[in-house]
Amino acid sequence: MNIIKQIIIYGLLLSIPNVYALESDSTKPIDIESTSQDFDMLKNTITFDGNVIITQGSIKINADKVVVLRQERKKEIINAYGHPMKFRQVLEGGNPIEGQANKANYNLDSEFLTLTGNAKLKQLDSYVEANKITYDVKKQQLKATKQGKNSRVKTILIPTQLQN
Repeated sequence: MNIIKQIIIYGLLLSIPNVYALESDSTKPIDIESTSQDFDMLKNTITFDGNVIITQGSIKINADKVVVLRQERKKEIINAYGHPMKFRQVLEGGNPIEGQANKANYNLDSEFLTLTGNAKLKQLDSYVEANKITYDVKKQQLKATKQGKNSRVKTILIPTQLQN
């Protein structure tokens, strides 16, 4: 493979996590629906259980269970569980990004997302599938890994969609 093709392929791979969320999402009210909710003041956790639906602006999360850990002088850590849990958000350019996994961990302080167990990130028809996907929002760095010696990460890129 010549160097120009390699540069093009790496450029396409780097463009899939082009995640610039709508700035207005963070100012919108957070709406949470679930079968039950438990607040543990000693542990500083809120647990939403049973068909959890969270919306905030263009963000929508569907999960079996969501646990929010409030930290002193830091932003929250959110863990969502499902078979799979799913999320969707519209980006600044108007394109949606969708994801799913058996577990999602998002640290609002460090802006670091970890998807584990049947993890998938999708933008339009391009996607990455792996056992584990990590995404550092601040650094715009994505890493996908599989477990097992015969396991592989799968990526599908639609170049015409990534150019828009």
